[in-house]
Amino acid sequence: MAFSHLQTELTRLAHDCLLRKRVVVEDDYDGVIKVDGKHYLNFSSNDYLGHRQNQDILQSYVEGLSRYGAGSGASPLVTGHTQCHQALEDHLANALNREAVLLFSSGFAANQAVCQALLSEGDTVITDKLMHASFIDAAIHSPAQFLRFKHNDIQHAETQFSKASENASGNTLCVSEGVFSMDGDSADVSALQQLCEQHDAWLMLDDAHAFGVIGETGLGSVEAFNLSQDQCPIVMGTFGKAIGTGGAFIAGSQVLIDYLVNKAKHYIYSTAFSAAQAKATLTSIQLMQQGPARRQLHDNIGYFKSLAAVQGLPIIASDSAIQPYLINDPAKALKASDMLKSLGLWVNAIRTPTVPKGQDRLRVTISALHQQQDIESLVDGLVMMRAKLG
Repeated sequence: MAFSHLQTELTRLAHDCLLRKRVVVEDDYDGVIKVDGKHYLNFSSNDYLGHRQNQDILQSYVEGLSRYGAGSGASPLVTGHTQCHQALEDHLANALNREAVLLFSSGFAANQAVCQALLSEGDTVITDKLMHASFIDAAIHSPAQFLRFKHNDIQHAETQFSKASENASGNTLCVSEGVFSMDGDSADVSALQQLCEQHDAWLMLDDAHAFGVIGETGLGSVEAFNLSQDQCPIVMGTFGKAIGTGGAFIAGSQVLIDYLVNKAKHYIYSTAFSAAQAKATLTSIQLMQQGPARRQLHDNIGYFKSLAAVQGLPIIASDSAIQPYLINDPAKALKASDMLKSLGLWVNAIRTPTVPKGQDRLRVTISALHQQQDIESLVDGLVMMRAKLG
């Protein structure tokens, strides 16, 4: 029978405690979700600033919907690029000190577009081992030589640069996440930038989990490390995490953006996200830059880390909103997550291949919406879970 392996593979995944299933969220407000009629404190959201339900942002949506309708109606190169999209691009370019910005429907599409449009035979792309799957998948299928270095290991990265230099016919692109999505730690951006400068390579940063969180005004790694356009020619950021809307952007030189407009299939052949979403996104970024939500987020992160340290919880060192609790076994991670849910705490188990084999975990995410008592309840729940499960 054709495709008979599908059920066999699903059975294997279930046996190995790696089968993934969706849940239906019935309600979601102020950091509390409702699933199957029960309410939970949500510690699994990427809405780090709590902007998804900010009234000013929602009002921008309403105004955009009233004027432009529910969807964009076309790809950006047809009639899908409105003054709302242009205003968002212009604001980001100015804030990030880049010549231009290009909007994408998702971070996945943006990362894929870079590989599809820029990488050719004879080029080399070098990435951190824990680079996001959206980029790894595209790099593997590109015609370029693909090299990876051990996570945050600059010495190993330098070795890979030396390998790349042996292939002198093409260009070299070095790519890392600014804040890593599963470990929550930060890249050694300054060291990577210096390596790129030494080897005449371009640096690209995937700032999906840094944009809106780090930097003096929340503009991510570029701001935090004071990187010029020459020092970091490609910046990718998303709006579906801290900004609370959806879509993504690539920032860089005018030449880069013009090239992507003409060569990136993920841009050319995709319907633009709505003008209402672009308008709401700009409002969200402006509110983010003002700072109150970011300050609250970092206060909450610090409070959680202090309580976790007192209890000796095995949290990976991170100053970001991502605070992983290592368990190292998929079955135990699922049991741990289920126990926390029984206590009214929603914390998802993350298993291979999302994380390396043997590094299964609970991925705790902190939000500006959380109150101190919420964080205290989470730490109490983690302590109880550890005592019961060992």
